[in-house]
Amino acid sequence: MSGKRQSTGISALDKMLGGGLLPGTLTVVVGATGIGKTQLGVQYAHAGLAQEGKRGIFFDTTARGDSQNHPEYAKRLADWDLSVVDTEEQPILEPFFEAPPAGEYLHVFDYRGRRVTRRDLDWDDWQTWQAQLNSRLRSAIAFLYGHFIRGVQRVVLDGIEPADRPSESIQFHLLEYVYQQVLRKDFDWVARDLFREQYRKFETQVLAHPYLPASIGSLLLATSHETMLDELIRKPLSEGDILSNANTIILMGKQQQGNRVGRALQIAKHRGSYCDDQIVPYRVTETGIELDL
Repeated sequence: MSGKRQSTGISALDKMLGGGLLPGTLTVVVGATGIGKTQLGVQYAHAGLAQEGKRGIFFDTTARGDSQNHPEYAKRLADWDLSVVDTEEQPILEPFFEAPPAGEYLHVFDYRGRRVTRRDLDWDDWQTWQAQLNSRLRSAIAFLYGHFIRGVQRVVLDGIEPADRPSESIQFHLLEYVYQQVLRKDFDWVARDLFREQYRKFETQVLAHPYLPASIGSLLLATSHETMLDELIRKPLSEGDILSNANTIILMGKQQQGNRVGRALQIAKHRGSYCDDQIVPYRVTETGIELDL
């Protein structure tokens, strides 16, 4: 774990987190659709430009086909023209190290507008999805590895949709794989997974482009059934839930504030650091999330 904190792009939230997020760990932001998670993700990714000299990247696993409008938010909040990867193209392995990355945003698959959990699919659909996923994994590895060797230290993971049990979530399985087998793995082993039988051919270049997994921060945006913050605070973690493996958990939800309903957040977990766990109202503005402290 690196000693230097990563800014969320929101100074008031950084203060609540004791200086920011801890690189080399997983932060999970939980809240209902429309609560402001994507704005927070964009602000976090954009903050990398000032802090590390590189903006973060977006890995979107939304299966319904309706991506979370990250390019539109990036343009509006940060005047950032977020480039999108063509998921139909296979990664170009040569020249991999000389060529620039294909884009900053990867929507890894599209399941034609359907909400997808294991329960939603019959056997044939499940096999089709597995084949589609396997065909996209190499593109996912190339996308992430290609940015990390060029100095990117932030990744926003999006697309966890509500499911009765984590084991039923297709996105959960994919993001678990990416987190454990790409984000937390040593760079040369990630390269082996990418280049496979051609690894020896590229080994010299691989070793010339090292990076530290402990320097990479991961912000995962998870959509919940619950819309009210009080419901999220009371909800227990399920066994195997991705939240149970997170270093930091930020809950975002609606809250009754006098005679109106507003938005508020709470830091439910921030392992290895001081944090302010009070419930704090916030607003979503044209420039992003602003806390009312």
